[in-house]
Amino acid sequence: MKSLPKTILDVALSLPEGGTVSPREFLHLGSRAAVDQAFSRLSKAGELLRVGRGVYAAPVAGSYGKRAPSPEKVLHALEAQTGVAFVPHGATEANRLGLTTQMPIRKVYLSSGPRRVLSFGKNNVQVEHVPPASFFLRKEEAAAAARAIEWLGPVAAPNALRTLHQTLSPSAWAALVSARRRFPAWMSKAVGLEMGCAA
Repeated sequence: MKSLPKTILDVALSLPEGGTVSPREFLHLGSRAAVDQAFSRLSKAGELLRVGRGVYAAPVAGSYGKRAPSPEKVLHALEAQTGVAFVPHGATEANRLGLTTQMPIRKVYLSSGPRRVLSFGKNNVQVEHVPPASFFLRKEEAAAAARAIEWLGPVAAPNALRTLHQTLSPSAWAALVSARRRFPAWMSKAVGLEMGCAA
């Protein structure tokens, strides 16, 4: 019969990169104290990485030893497991969309879940909460553009919107325009002015 730590590790290693395990999944195999102790030992031994409270992932074997799993893959796994949405912050989207050359110093995501910090070895990912119904949490390119504009602010918005009007697909631009009632007033006005109409 396998030991509790061995059972936990085997499950974690069977998952694709970014797959996560939680102590709650193993409470049928022992007391909460015993399960927590097993996770603690695996974490201290470097067999599991404690990403956040109650969230663990197996390191990935690479050419130069073990490394932390990709934050994007971990967040994707958490989305599938919890139903909580994660999307890149506006600073990241602004850079990706060519609206700024400024590279974000740290990774920040918006989420419908709680505000928290996730750890990936020496790198941390900040998770900021926004209302679950917010348009900014959607995965579409229009929502990504909206997050970028919100981060850029009122002064830079007109030039950025002019660029987006040319670079977004017609369907993405139309989705951005149709959602302007859900934006802060200054954003709604800026989108309306780019369309040549009063917002």
